[in-house]
Amino acid sequence: MNSSIQRTIPNLLEKSCEKFSANILLWEKKSTAYEGLTYAQARQKVYACAAGLMSIGIQKGDRIALVSEGRNDWVIAEVGMLYAGAVNVPLSVKLDELADLKFRLLHSGARMVIVSGGHVHKIRSIENDLPELEKVIVLDGEPVNDEELSFTYLLNLGTEYLKLHQDKFSERWHSIAEHDPANICYTSGTTADPKGIILTHRNYTSNVEQASGLLHIPQTYCSLLILPWDHCFAHTAGIYTLMLNGASMASVQVGKTPFETLKNVPVNIRESKPTFLLSVPALAKNFKKNIEKGIKEKGAKIESLFNKGLNLGYKINGIGWDKGANGTAWEKLQYKLIDFLLFKKIRESFGGKLEFFIGGGALLDIELQRFFYAIGIPMYQGYGLTEASPIISANVPAKHKLGSSGSIVPNLEVKICDDKGNALPLGEHGEIVIRGENVMAGYWKNEKATNQTFREGWLYTGDLGYLDADNFLYVLGREKSLLISHDGEKFSPEGIEEALVGNSVYIDQVMLYNNQSMYTIALIVPNKEKILGHLQQKGLSTHTEQGQCEALTLLESEIREYRPGGKYAGEFPERWLPSAVGVLGEGFTEQNHFLNSTLKMVRGKITEFYKERIDYLYTVEGKEIINHQNKNIIKRME
Repeated sequence: MNSSIQRTIPNLLEKSCEKFSANILLWEKKSTAYEGLTYAQARQKVYACAAGLMSIGIQKGDRIALVSEGRNDWVIAEVGMLYAGAVNVPLSVKLDELADLKFRLLHSGARMVIVSGGHVHKIRSIENDLPELEKVIVLDGEPVNDEELSFTYLLNLGTEYLKLHQDKFSERWHSIAEHDPANICYTSGTTADPKGIILTHRNYTSNVEQASGLLHIPQTYCSLLILPWDHCFAHTAGIYTLMLNGASMASVQVGKTPFETLKNVPVNIRESKPTFLLSVPALAKNFKKNIEKGIKEKGAKIESLFNKGLNLGYKINGIGWDKGANGTAWEKLQYKLIDFLLFKKIRESFGGKLEFFIGGGALLDIELQRFFYAIGIPMYQGYGLTEASPIISANVPAKHKLGSSGSIVPNLEVKICDDKGNALPLGEHGEIVIRGENVMAGYWKNEKATNQTFREGWLYTGDLGYLDADNFLYVLGREKSLLISHDGEKFSPEGIEEALVGNSVYIDQVMLYNNQSMYTIALIVPNKEKILGHLQQKGLSTHTEQGQCEALTLLESEIREYRPGGKYAGEFPERWLPSAVGVLGEGFTEQNHFLNSTLKMVRGKITEFYKERIDYLYTVEGKEIINHQNKNIIKRME
């Protein structure tokens, strides 16, 4: 490569347009069918957007926020900003707390906001408190004052500007350097004010190269980007990896409400026929739940055949690394037959072309991975964090081990360190530490946090894990979420939490807690429907003492399965299994802020909110699951 050519996102698009100009880049459904926009057509719109921004005064380095559902104009707007030399501040449409939205806009110093019609009311309600905000550009809907303009009008301004100032436009985008900021991505702010992660053009382009080095993406590939587009995962593994390789992306049809948009997902999957999908555990669990529900509705014989097929798949597939080495010829034949009769039809409901999922965002339960592998749509776990743009490792079709987070991407250094920063040998557990071109420039206006995260050029992730002899990474959990016993021993709770939820129909959510105490406790969100169904079969009600005790004993028996003599005995050290349980009446959701926008538990907020419940679980009475608090919660189920 010519060293003078900067490895920026504009140059990435230019290069792809040279090779794939007639390929479809963007698929969008606004009415009855998906329509495609080619690479060449998309670039023309990007040029118009960038020139339009220049015409209304955007200078190199200015910040512009983007608040919108995924759509063609999301990509046009972001890449247009980057051609104009601006920095995009992508924000979640799920930021309903106006204080959260205001903080990000103030902190980033955004001069303008590009926003969809469904969320412009949020900006209008806080704009008087945003002294640096000059313009609001509305993607759909009509402007209501002189400080607002429509995106269509912006593109028209840009088209006119290009007729007169093509040289200025060309000079601007060619002046962008690869180490210039491209995005300021805000963390979810689970412990304090969120941090703005500065990702440069080279951070993104290097990570796209790394991802493509691990997983070959043919230009025929298409992905429906279900995850929020402001997430770094969707940015890199979706938008820019597809763009680099001449492939295409489709957006979920935007409904009148968020719920309506969500309902469009299964329909849009069938229509867009994706080759792969990006997923997070919550989405994967929902897919699995719907598949199992559909099978159950077909009757006991089909359900039995389905379960037999799953078990055969589990045996034959092993952990992926050893696929084919397990199972007899007869078992493999039976599995192929069940695949033809049942699993093939499930795959058709995903459009018929879906080859695999890539899972990120949080640890993906191995049982979920085994399930999707068995039905012929493997879900390959990856690992990353926004500070790394975000991909650090991934399982891919050619090389995978279920239960791991995959092999390290090319051109990234990874080591496992003890709490003093010393590198540990293979197989030993410690903090995951990385160095590479994909690692962020730092935190926006937060030198202290930047210095705490970087040490001698290495980024300390705060995640615990280890590397095996084949260079596969195993992520054990966040250092900050560790259980700490009275004697100082530490343990990552995620594995136990995932197992309790994954292996029990009666438990929907669980958070373990131990802060230097004699034993661990669990806050459990029960599955009300399943609990009530169990009681109904026994002729009991939650309004009776007997019914309450039965429900609580049932939950306790689910945990007992992990103790000696239980079905899952030995899976986890017994000392970390919960000895006391608090049953909750309300689930962890984004609305109550107990889940963040990537659907991870916000442990600090949950712990703070339920402090009195937690304290009670460390009393003699509270340690018994049949206590008055738990009985009251069960009583209110009906």
